[in-house]
Amino acid sequence: MTDRPKPRVLVVDDERVIADTLATILNQAGYDASAAYSGIAAVERAKSVKPSLVISDVVMPDMNGIEAAIKIRAALPSCKILLFSGQASTADLLEEARQQGHEFEILAKPIHPQDLLAKLKG
Repeated sequence: MTDRPKPRVLVVDDERVIADTLATILNQAGYDASAAYSGIAAVERAKSVKPSLVISDVVMPDMNGIEAAIKIRAALPSCKILLFSGQASTADLLEEARQQGHEFEILAKPIHPQDLLAKLKG
């Protein structure tokens, strides 16, 4: 049996219950997941934790998930970013990021845990 390090995942959502629940589900599925509750906290946490994947809500009060993703990717170029949102306004934000040369994958919220795990494995 190989003792490979668990993939490190940072879950970001200003709704703590969502962030904590997703982190718990990921930990139970064999990931090393932790939660952050704002875009600013996510950028800071990513610098110290160095996740291989960030799963972030887009719409948050202090810094939206796209801005945080751009900053995280600048610090950790190999980090995969997965965004999720339940709001239609996200399309405009994503388009703006695309025009600046940033491509992010987005999932609709709410996402079923099994769908998320399947997405991460795929």
